[in-house]
Amino acid sequence: MALSVIAVLIGLVVLVWSADRFVEGSSAVARHLGMPPLVIGMVIIGFGTSAPEMVVSAMASLDGSPALALGNAYGSNITNIALVLGLTAVLAPITVKSGVIRREMPVLIGITLLSAVLLWDFTISMPEAWLLLLVFFAYMGWSVYIGMKSSDDTLANEYTQELDSHPLALRPAVIWLIIGLILLVLSSRSLVWGAVNISQALGVSDLVIGLTVVAIGTSLPELASAIAAVRKNEHDLALGNVIGSNMFNTLAVVGIAGAIHPIALEPLVLYRDWVTMAALTLLLLLFSLRIKRLGRINRLHGASFLIMYVAYSVYLLSTGFAPAF
Repeated sequence: MALSVIAVLIGLVVLVWSADRFVEGSSAVARHLGMPPLVIGMVIIGFGTSAPEMVVSAMASLDGSPALALGNAYGSNITNIALVLGLTAVLAPITVKSGVIRREMPVLIGITLLSAVLLWDFTISMPEAWLLLLVFFAYMGWSVYIGMKSSDDTLANEYTQELDSHPLALRPAVIWLIIGLILLVLSSRSLVWGAVNISQALGVSDLVIGLTVVAIGTSLPELASAIAAVRKNEHDLALGNVIGSNMFNTLAVVGIAGAIHPIALEPLVLYRDWVTMAALTLLLLLFSLRIKRLGRINRLHGASFLIMYVAYSVYLLSTGFAPAF
């Protein structure tokens, strides 16, 4: 048990550090290749900040724990909105100016509804997983198109400022990209091994471990980047990273896990976890899209998110002590 806890802690620390190096390296390489800042932000950085969830979920499915993979994806979405944006908004209200974000929020709602349709029979089959991946690649193509046409958008300007503040030559950028990717895989293996052992020892399902410990750990890059962005007055960047990460989680993370191993679900995944994720996403949409004026996620909204996160976590733990499904 002690060795498993150490494996989880070391895995989380290395996972967060390597994800940051991977994002920094891949963004710099893309900049050297001449990609527009908004494309780098929406695709490269979005992919990088979701890399921990992707690798952890892939490892979990390969190890025969697909419920841990699904819990990681949906738990990260809940954590990103309720904890990451909630805490960030309490520290400094988030003003939404970017037209790109306003266009992406309804897309996130649509993707969330699609996930409910696939969950309805309490199974994510391989064909359904490949459908999610197909939608993911279509979303990537749409993001590149938007990024090429929206060079004057507020979000594009914030990505430009962020990239300019971390210049990196091509050679060290490639080195960090490779090192970050290798450490992502190794730390994810350690994290999954320890998390599965802990869940078995405590009698908690893999799903609950994925929704709590693993989800919080893999969401730490989003928390760090959101707080840093708001401190620099880059509000749209903070929100854009969370929206992009949630899209990646819902489509790519679940899709990769299901393509490796079909996922059999507990009914609570739909009635408890998906409902919580959908409710938070809808609230985020309402807070972000104001009629005839700028959207603003204020401190009251942030406190509401945090209260919802605490309530959900308490309920989750109170219902989670059961054998793995």
